[in-house]
Amino acid sequence: MHVDHLSYAAGPEGLLASAQFLSDALGVDSRDGGFHPRFGTRNRLIPLAEDRYIEIVEVLDHPAADKAPFGQVVRARSEAGGGWMSWAVSTDDLGPFERKLGREAVVGTRRFPDGRQLEWRQLGVKGLFADPQLPFFISWVSERELLPAALSAEAHDVSLRSIELSGDPVRITDWLGGDPATLLDGVALVWSSRHGQPGIMSATFQTPHGSVTI
Repeated sequence: MHVDHLSYAAGPEGLLASAQFLSDALGVDSRDGGFHPRFGTRNRLIPLAEDRYIEIVEVLDHPAADKAPFGQVVRARSEAGGGWMSWAVSTDDLGPFERKLGREAVVGTRRFPDGRQLEWRQLGVKGLFADPQLPFFISWVSERELLPAALSAEAHDVSLRSIELSGDPVRITDWLGGDPATLLDGVALVWSSRHGQPGIMSATFQTPHGSVTI
């Protein structure tokens, strides 16, 4: 499984300022990612090395945001002040996870500012309500040239090295179906607390200027 991206919910300062904060810390410019018509959100993207990226996301005043679990999660995190919200792993086969969770993946779309549309399937976003340490699963449908990973060459020298979590490593192992150390490709999981509120506490990146933790 590939650690695909981290999602950061915009705080009260708004999407542009939140994206600029991360860009300044990492030395990589963000770009307009467009909006999610099914989820009632919009985002900006910061590309990282190794086919990964950061998604800075903001909820819109749109009926879809009140119905879609992803829009609800974004709204709740933003109203709590913003910050790291979730992480996602991509896989070519969502079938085992659909069977395990007893539900089918849903279609996600994002419309680019130039009108093109990106499509994927995702599963597990509802789990973020009860246990935000857990990643959700995605499987890309669109061709590679449309994927956020296609931007990776723009940030070949800034890479995600570890994610610090509050939660239970046993829960993660069960969720992924195996040991994260062997299943995940090059991103370490570090637990700072096993008894606090579950979720992402920080992320550490390697940059040309050294290690940066946000």
